[in-house]
Amino acid sequence: MEAKSVAKYIRVAPRKIRIVMDLIRGKQIGEAFAILKFTPKVGADVIEKVLKSAVANAEHNFDMNVDNLYIAAAYVDQGPTLKRIHPRSRGQAFKILKRSSHVTVVVKER
Repeated sequence: MEAKSVAKYIRVAPRKIRIVMDLIRGKQIGEAFAILKFTPKVGADVIEKVLKSAVANAEHNFDMNVDNLYIAAAYVDQGPTLKRIHPRSRGQAFKILKRSSHVTVVVKER
């Protein structure tokens, strides 16, 4: 049995969130929360919120024991990109790509 949670359209680039996601994949829930609490990256807050939601889904919807949960799958997909223009000298314009992410966390019981 598995429970999952998804956060879509997060305004942080996927490559920044994947750095933090690689730290917690496969870990026990308690250990993952400890890692996220002391990780000074922008993606840690987002992942912690999604992980809390996945644990709550497992506990309330599927009657799983929270102490036996582990992160079975955790991945970040790229969402839509906002395209902006930064004016430069001599009438030029450079593109700014504001990327977004879809964060998914799946927890299972051992």
